Amino acid sequence: MTIKSDRWIRRMAHEHGMIEPFVESQVRQGVISYGLSSYGYDMRIANEFKVFTNVYNTLVDPKHFDPRSFVDITGDYCDIPPNSFALARTVEYFRIPRNVLAICLGKSTYARCGIIVNTTPFEPGWRGYVTIELSNSTPLPARIYANEGIGQALFFESDEDCETSYDDKQGKYLDQVGVVPPRL
Repeated sequence: MTIKSDRWIRRMAHEHGMIEPFVESQVRQGVISYGLSSYGYDMRIANEFKVFTNVYNTLVDPKHFDPRSFVDITGDYCDIPPNSFALARTVEYFRIPRNVLAICLGKSTYARCGIIVNTTPFEPGWRGYVTIELSNSTPLPARIYANEGIGQALFFESDEDCETSYDDKQGKYLDQVGVVPPRL
């Protein structure tokens, strides 16, 4: 597998719709950067957030997830409470080819503020909006800005297609729209 450059990412976005909407170059002025970079794509976070709450004193159980564990927030920003967690989604829709693996890493601007973006793979054949997991590791509230950069996707291409893609196995997060909580 080899990491792919900006030229490859641009070609895949234009010819195969790998990233939509696609921003041709890095946008940086007055925002947390997003768009095409030299060896990756800095994706944006949408304005839909699900923030964990203890209002109903529910148990967080990935096999029996209670949607009352979250409070839904829509806005230009989201303040994540101290030592808490939120889910959000990307502005961009991704279509990952069956010979490509993408890995999402958090942006250092947020990491320097104690916000941890879960590192996650986009498997070959996966498509949808990426649900982003955000942890506030600080004892203070932390603000996340909608429609600005949240993480960078790095793309690795194999010289052969995988035997079984995410699409082939009809993975549980295939074609996800909106902020998607855990599924079994």
